[in-house]
Order: sequence, then C-alpha cells, then structure tokens
Amino acid sequence: MPAVHLRLEVRLTPRSARDAIEGEKLTADGRKVLAARVRAVPEDGRANAALLRLLAEACGVAAGKVSLVAGASSRLKSVRIEGDPSSLAKALGLSGSIEGKSG
Repeated sequence: MPAVHLRLEVRLTPRSARDAIEGEKLTADGRKVLAARVRAVPEDGRANAALLRLLAEACGVAAGKVSLVAGASSRLKSVRIEGDPSSLAKALGLSGSIEGKSG
C-alpha cells in the first residue's frame, strides 16, 4: 500500500502567549495557509519542534509522523503529516484546499 500524507503550508508565530492552531488564513499574496502559534522561541529549532508537536497532537498521530519539509528559518513552513489526508484536514479544521498525496 502506498504511503499517504497531507502536505500543508503553515504560518507560524513564535513567542506567543499560548500554543494554538488558529485555522486557515490568507497570506498577502492570496495563498491559504494554516495559522499556528507557539510559546517557544525561534532559536535552535525550538519553535519548529513545538509546531510539529502541536500538529501531531491536533491530528492524533505520533510526533514522528509530522515533519518539516521546508521553511526551517521562515515564518511560512511546509509540513508533511503521514496519514489519511481527509481525516488529517478535518482534525485541523481545514476546508477543501488541501494537498493530499499518495505514493
């Protein structure tokens, strides 16, 4: 059976008062992204690690199933989550504008 995953763009706000997924937002150039915030500081990968843990918890998957694909030093990140794309999107509160992949 081929691997199935969800790949999404996330706009991360570090140094927040709380860890939270805030739903879909539009960027200045009109792209839909998932907005998230974490308490961690953007130093030594701490904010990225906190984001991956937050997404894993929200989706109900193991932390090892969530990985950072691009954007390690940027606010806009590309993230891959292993699992059924529609179930993962539903867990994150996403609309139909997701990029599910198999293979």
